Amino acid sequence: MMHSLTEIRSDLAARLEQLAAQIERTEREQSAPLDDDFAEQAVEREDDEALDAQQRAAVAEMEAIRHAIARLDAGHYGLCTSCGVPIDAARLEALPAAAHCIECERERGG
Repeated sequence: MMHSLTEIRSDLAARLEQLAAQIERTEREQSAPLDDDFAEQAVEREDDEALDAQQRAAVAEMEAIRHAIARLDAGHYGLCTSCGVPIDAARLEALPAAAHCIECERERGG
């Protein structure tokens, strides 16, 4: 069942806050000094690489959410930004920040 635009906007804003908090935690973890033990430093650096990947994913999701909120505010939410057709309700339910219909997403290689 599709939610109201107000509920969708609220959910998107809440997810944005979660991601911002996650990024803040990650940055705190990465700014902690490295362990004196060389082997432990290697493990910490591997952890940092994983955290970097998570960070990039979170930043990308935040960007998509900001665009979705802008489309909501402009009255274009739920329309494919490539072809203009309505995005399937099930797709929006699963991916509220979706900007493209499934056909355009496939063409983009998504």
